[in-house]
Amino acid sequence: MINRKATAVWKGTGKEGTGTVSTQSTVLENTQYSFNTRFAEGKGTNPEELIAAAHASCFAMKLSFELNAAGFTADELNATATVTLDPAKGQVTKSAIDLKAKVPGVAAEQFAEIADKAKKECPISQLLNAEITLNAELVG
Repeated sequence: MINRKATAVWKGTGKEGTGTVSTQSTVLENTQYSFNTRFAEGKGTNPEELIAAAHASCFAMKLSFELNAAGFTADELNATATVTLDPAKGQVTKSAIDLKAKVPGVAAEQFAEIADKAKKECPISQLLNAEITLNAELVG
C-alpha cells in the first residue's frame, strides 16, 4: 500500500474564511485557498483545480504504461483535465480530459482503444463519482 497525505487548514466562515493546503511532498506548502479562489477569481488554488491536476497527471501516466505494454513509447502526452463543479448540486459532476498525443507508429484506432482503457483504469478516474469524458487526438 502507498499512502499520500495532504493537510488543509481552514479558519473562519465558509465565505469570508481562508485556508491553506499542504502536501506531504511539500510541492504545495501553505498554499492559499478561499471562497474566492473556488467560486470567483483570486490568488490561490481550490479543490477542483487540485482534482483536475491529479486526474490529468494520473491519466497521462496510466496511458504511458498502457502504450508501453502495447509496444509504443509516446514522444509527448499533453493531457488537460477540466473538472466541473455544480454549485447548485454541491458536487463535482464531470471531469473532461483533452489529450494531444505524439506516439510514433501507433494506428489511430489502436490508440483510441488504449486511451479509452487508460481513462477507465486510471486510479483517479476510478475514484471519481462523476462523468468522465475523453477527447483524444493523435498529432504529429
